[in-house]
Parts: sequence; structure tokens; C-alpha cells
Amino acid sequence: MLRLINTPWGLEDAAEVSGEPKDPLLPLARAAARGDRDSQRTLLVSLGPALLGTVRGLLGASHPEIEDVLQEAMTAVHRALPSFRAECRIVHFACRIAAQTTMNARRAAGYRYRFTPSVAPDMLAEISSDERSPAEARAATERREALRRLLDELPTAQAEVLALHVVLGYSVDETAEATGAPRDTVRSRLRAGLAALRFRLDGDRVLLEILGGSA
Repeated sequence: MLRLINTPWGLEDAAEVSGEPKDPLLPLARAAARGDRDSQRTLLVSLGPALLGTVRGLLGASHPEIEDVLQEAMTAVHRALPSFRAECRIVHFACRIAAQTTMNARRAAGYRYRFTPSVAPDMLAEISSDERSPAEARAATERREALRRLLDELPTAQAEVLALHVVLGYSVDETAEATGAPRDTVRSRLRAGLAALRFRLDGDRVLLEILGGSA
């Protein structure tokens, strides 16, 4: 994990001492945090693909509000830049904010307990190019959507680490860096979240079948 030395901008020395790779976007993030508008615009463009991936991962590839939520996430990242202290990579910092923004949007829009088994045309196109069989690819899509709905029902801290670790594929260490929580705390939240999902699945045979019997 990246650590600061003496000042919020001492990460370069810390990286050299620890031998950890530097964040290539750190200089840009520093300038953006100081209020340089060109740097802010360039940083958001650089982070755009990762932010879009986060929003799509938590909403679903065909969700009609992806662009709106992405704009909200970018605005939230922009507003949060002054609080960035380089304790993790800027992309992890930004994706955590995007994940929080997206989960808040889902909850605000009332997506809890909603189940729609149909597959949108763009998902069908994705399935057609998948190496798996259409049935396997569709089942994977439905499992992801079932997990997204279940995340809406969990406490925020548990939902956040599950979103980063399970949906976005962050390692436990990356999740710890992004959330600013100790590694053991992240593991504890993951265990509690998975236990809650299993408990929820016990009462919903449809979701249990979709997720293949385990969370």
C-alpha cells in the first residue's frame, strides 16, 4: 500500500523507499487537486474508461441511465479531488467514488427487489460474440444482475467492498487501498457481505438458481 511521508505530496519519496511503482497519473492528479483546470479536464478524460467500466459494471451494460450516472460520478470525482491524499492510486480513488455514486443512484431509483429476466439487444450482441454458449453467457449476465440487486440490500460498507472486489475484480489489497480501510477490515466486510447474500439467497429460489447456488 502506498504511504505518505511528511506531507500530502511526499508519495514520491515513499515509493522510492518502498520500491513500489509510481502512479503515472499522480502528477496530473496533484495539479488537478490544486485547481488547474486543464489538468482536471485531462485527468477526467484519462479516468473516463475506468469510470465508465465501474458504472456499467454496477448498473448493467444496457441500463438507460449509464450516461447520466457517469456524469454524476465524474462530477463527484472532480469535487473530491482536493481530498485526494495519494494513499492509493488515483484510478482506485476515482472508481470507489464512481461505485458509491452508482449504488446510490440504484437505491434512489428504487431498484431493490426488481427482477427482469429479459436480455436487451446490446446484451444479445455481446452474447453472440462470446466464446461461451448463448445459454452460458446469458446465465452469466443474469448472475451479474442478480448480484447487483442484492448489493442494493446490504449495508453500504459491505456493498462497497463487494462491488469493488466481486463486480470490478479488485484484489483485497486494492480494495483496502481504495476504501482506506485496513486489509483485515476489508476481509471482515467481505465475509459479512457474503454471509448476508447467502442468507438472502436462502429465501429466494430464483436468485439462488441464477447465482448457481452460491454467493
